[in-house]
Amino acid sequence: MSKSATIEIILKNKLGLHARPASNFVKKASEFESEITIEKEGETVNGKSLIELLMLAAEYNTKLKITAKGPDAYQAIEAIETLIKNDKGFNKQ
Repeated sequence: MSKSATIEIILKNKLGLHARPASNFVKKASEFESEITIEKEGETVNGKSLIELLMLAAEYNTKLKITAKGPDAYQAIEAIETLIKNDKGFNKQ
């Protein structure tokens, strides 16, 4: 049975989800076996794909839903949430 975990965040970087934080996100997500997806306004992309993440074009104050599905889903979401809270690329106001 596959585990699933989800968080929702509001993007607080005035520049949106630009290259550096997107790259950091992909690097962190790729450390886990679980499938990681990011949803914005009904559009879902692979959280381990830099191109897909950048094409999401998430701007300031965008609500993102991040889901992990797999054996290490809880650990993946915990690590990603920590990254988002501590990465100035996600939180720079």
